[in-house]
Order: sequence, then C-alpha cells, then structure tokens
Amino acid sequence: MLAIIDYGLGNLGSIANMLKVIGEKSVITNNKEKIMEADRIILPGVGSFDTGMKNLQDMDLCVILQDEAKRGKPMLGICLGMQLLGRKSEEGKQNGLGLIPFDNVRFNFSPGCGLKIPHMGWDIVDFKQESPLLQGINGTQQRYYFVHTYHAVCDSENDVLMTCDYGYEFAAAVCNKNVYGVQFHPEKSHDFGLKLLENFVKRC
Repeated sequence: MLAIIDYGLGNLGSIANMLKVIGEKSVITNNKEKIMEADRIILPGVGSFDTGMKNLQDMDLCVILQDEAKRGKPMLGICLGMQLLGRKSEEGKQNGLGLIPFDNVRFNFSPGCGLKIPHMGWDIVDFKQESPLLQGINGTQQRYYFVHTYHAVCDSENDVLMTCDYGYEFAAAVCNKNVYGVQFHPEKSHDFGLKLLENFVKRC
C-alpha cells in the first residue's frame, strides 16, 4: 500500500489513477497511522512553499514524514513536494523538511533572454547517474511536464539524478538514499511518467 499525502495541495486523484494503471493500491490520506502502515510515501504538491509547509505543520505531519524517511521508507516528492524535501526556498520564510541537502532558488535569467517564468510545458531531461528510479529508462530521450518558478540547488552533485536545461542546467530530479524528488509532474507525463512511478513502486 502506498500513501499519497493529502495536505490540501496537489493532483492527488491523478497520481492515484496512474498508480492504478500499474496495479498499485494507494490511499490518499493525512492520517498518521495509515502513513506509518504504508510501504511507500508520495508527497505531491502544487502551490507556494510556505503554504505547503504551514499545511504540513498544521496537520502535524512534518515529524512523521521525517521519521518515516529516517527509518528507510521510500519517499517521492513531486513538484512542490520535491521542493519541500529541501531546507528552504527563496519563495518563503518557512524551513523545509530537510531530508535532502538543497535549497530552492528562483530562476534568474539575463534581461532580454526571452525565457518566461514559470518554466512550463514539456522538456527533455538528462540522466546524471544510475538509480532504481531510472531503471529501464536511462539512455533514452525522456520528456516530462514541468510547471515551476523555483528549482533545487543541491549541496552535492551526488544527489542529482536528472537535469534539465532552461536558460541553464538545473536539477530536475534528486535522491538521497531512500528519498527521491522530481520537479516535473509524472502524473501529467504520460508513458514517461508512468514508467518512473512504476520504478518507484517496484524498485525503490
């Protein structure tokens, strides 16, 4: 059973439907006991960093997510959910979960470059290292759907799984031990996203 964390933000139903396609049972929940019982955790999210953290705090979910991750339970953050795995964000003042050593920064482009913020739409990623999350898809051109204004800057390159180029190279996916994060939306990325979610369920 996989727990999809419901803290008031995110495409919860879309993720649950994708998991059904690969035969994975899931529960959309903010119940601590169900989170502890789950084999894996997905932390989705759409919206602002401070709102996301405040919602997690108000529901008393921060400590349990940190504890479950420290126990070795596989966890996947998606979009805002990935950003919350880090320490902080230029978008707000709240501290993040601190599960992976990175900070979130706003895209910063030279005037007149012609690039719009947010970074929105389909884009190609590059693979930086091998990972169970990428098994069977590394080496092929992969396209995923992005919608974001901020991105992670990791302390260590060893925590970067994928990069994407939008004005400059940024981390599109991260990993530290059992904790994974993807800046894009696998639930909106058709077969590419389906394969990644299948890897998380069956190999991570």
